[in-house]
Amino acid sequence: MKRSGILNRHLAGALAELGHGDTVLVCDAGMPIPAGPRVVDLAFRAGVPSFEEVLDGLLDELVVEGGTAADEVWKANPAAARLLRERLPALGLVPHEELKRRSATARLVVRTGEARPYANVLLTCGVFF
Repeated sequence: MKRSGILNRHLAGALAELGHGDTVLVCDAGMPIPAGPRVVDLAFRAGVPSFEEVLDGLLDELVVEGGTAADEVWKANPAAARLLRERLPALGLVPHEELKRRSATARLVVRTGEARPYANVLLTCGVFF
């Protein structure tokens, strides 16, 4: 049994399969889930787990070289926008429709219970050396 880190067996296994350049969509409960990527749905109730909790857990486990979010987050959800800027200095912004298009090529989708709009980010995996 794991001692710490991500304990969800489905998520831990999916993370172990990621490689350099793979993308992971971390999304709120309302984001359309594209057909194709592996999905780990952590949503339990509205707001549980939060986008911030899941993002922080993933950033503790992954090497991330950048991220992409919807530029609409700045007006619709300033708290999520600040969180993304703090956690991901190499954050790119695109229109929400473009983020949804790019999500179709994600290797993994992690759905949170977040109930605030535009709490979504497409992480790009880096390499540890």
